[in-house]
Amino acid sequence: MRVLSVIPPMTQLNVPYPSAAYLTGFLRSRGVDAVQEDLALALVLKLFSPDGLQALRECVVALPRKRRTTTTDSYEREFERYLATVDAAVAFLQGRDPSLAHRIAGRNFLPEGPRFAALDVYVDEEGGDPLAWAFGALGSHDRARHFATLYLDDLADVLRDAVDARFEFVRYAESLAQSQLSFDPLAQALAASENLIDRTLHDLTISAIARHRPQVVALSAPFPGSVYAAFRIAQATKAHDPSIVTVLGGGFVNTELRELADPRVFDYFDYVTLDAGERPLLALVEHLDGKRTQVQLVRSFVCTDGKVCFIDAGDPDFAFADTGTPTWDGLPLDRYLSVLDMLNPMHRLWSEAGWNKLTVAQGCYWKKCSFCDVSLDYIARYEALAAGTLVDRIETVIAETGRTGFHFVDEAAPPKALKALAEELQKRQRAISWWGNIRFEKSFTPALCAELAESGCIAVSGGLEVASDRLLKLMQKGVSVAQVAQVTRAFTDAGILVHAYLMYGFPTQTVQDTVDALEYVRQLFDAGCIQSGFFHRFVCTVHSPVGRHPEHYGVTLKPLPPTTFARNDVGFIDPVGADHDALGVALNKALYNYMHGIGLDEDVRSWFSGMRAPRSRVPPDFIARALR
Repeated sequence: MRVLSVIPPMTQLNVPYPSAAYLTGFLRSRGVDAVQEDLALALVLKLFSPDGLQALRECVVALPRKRRTTTTDSYEREFERYLATVDAAVAFLQGRDPSLAHRIAGRNFLPEGPRFAALDVYVDEEGGDPLAWAFGALGSHDRARHFATLYLDDLADVLRDAVDARFEFVRYAESLAQSQLSFDPLAQALAASENLIDRTLHDLTISAIARHRPQVVALSAPFPGSVYAAFRIAQATKAHDPSIVTVLGGGFVNTELRELADPRVFDYFDYVTLDAGERPLLALVEHLDGKRTQVQLVRSFVCTDGKVCFIDAGDPDFAFADTGTPTWDGLPLDRYLSVLDMLNPMHRLWSEAGWNKLTVAQGCYWKKCSFCDVSLDYIARYEALAAGTLVDRIETVIAETGRTGFHFVDEAAPPKALKALAEELQKRQRAISWWGNIRFEKSFTPALCAELAESGCIAVSGGLEVASDRLLKLMQKGVSVAQVAQVTRAFTDAGILVHAYLMYGFPTQTVQDTVDALEYVRQLFDAGCIQSGFFHRFVCTVHSPVGRHPEHYGVTLKPLPPTTFARNDVGFIDPVGADHDALGVALNKALYNYMHGIGLDEDVRSWFSGMRAPRSRVPPDFIARALR
């Protein structure tokens, strides 16, 4: 029995999303005939090709005048240039034609649509090179990557304006699935006539089925923005051959579909599985092979006589050490796009091609943070991997891909495990480059940071969240602002880039808290402790400690009606009543400038234009004193 694991649009374009590689590697280790396809990449490469652009132009021409935009007009006006350059731009971003860097960097080769207007903000007072600060005199390759990325963004905007307003490179039609209590919006979208994107995805699905001839098609939807396309793939599969068994799993299912009860979902999928996919998928294969009855399935939704049932025979999950090594066999590693959408040196790592994805430890060893889904399996079930086993996997992946760069995709890689990894790499004299997510805890001493840098660590990311000791304590983060300063500085001094995840809108967070938090962040950037960051709005989820015990955090949850489809985000009433939407605009503007070295000497209140912001209560030398 052949199982085809599919990565649905849209996930990421620089490397394969790892779910298919993990499941394929596991199934093969158990003797199952398993193959994989990345239809997210295939869809983009098909749309951004001469044939795809011809089809897109037909959509633009058919637009009524009132629906025309600056973007569509620019595309139609420059169509011949787009047609002549799209293959070259894509090949350059894939690394197949690096010599094009000089032509692209010269800004006379690619047509420039509205996205290029963003470059105007970098023009210096003397009218010189607008991006010299970012790339220097010789950075033509990265400069060209940035311009080629803007070129693709322009084309994506045309797709959005002329074909499907829901299109995004990562969050495609996200609103149809995210926390949707009813399946109705998704059902209506799936019943609508196919547009250019739908037709292209349909053709790619049928082609993949013809190529692999699977009996099972397993789709992993990690995000709400991959759900619509996953259902379109299942829809095309069932229309082509109803005997093919379709299965849905992944992060979105694990967090949002735990109360699934709508039988219409099963017009597209025969089975929907929860949590780690290895055991449920293997049990399903054994069932289809006649080795198990249906009642022996594991963590699987099925629909019988119009009623959705959840079946769990209770078989334990496989130990993390027994899940096997992920494989990228069958995925076109040379066709992924190494884009450069933000000029910050740390941010670029998330969009560069060439990183192998691996996990140091299953779950989270801390699992206390009150904003996190700590009650769910992917967080709660923690298992470390022996350093020898981890490096065995690293060496297997290098042999398969030829690449020595690794992104460890842990929730938070444990310091003890990373130290053991560094020692094992040194013992085997294995040279790699790696980065991943951690907690800014005191175990990361200057000595350990230096040892990790020696082992190949180039960057880390971690949660500072709301830079407020009061709120860090409330969210049980287990760190203080001063401790974060000391740890991040230790990484920076070791030559390791540091990215901070930041949060606003946490329960009881006041405007004063927000201003103070930004002052801490400003000082961290100014002191060279962090080089990059990202502010996200706090969202209360039903699986987090805040969602389960809101009274502990001073808020009241808004009632949620019964659901037959998705449930995750839940609104809450915070008696503080701060305008977090307005505050978020200021925070993100400030952070964007800080990441480019701008405004670090200004009073943080200057970012809160149009609103009264209190003076920061943080001593101006707080971080400096913490570092001393």
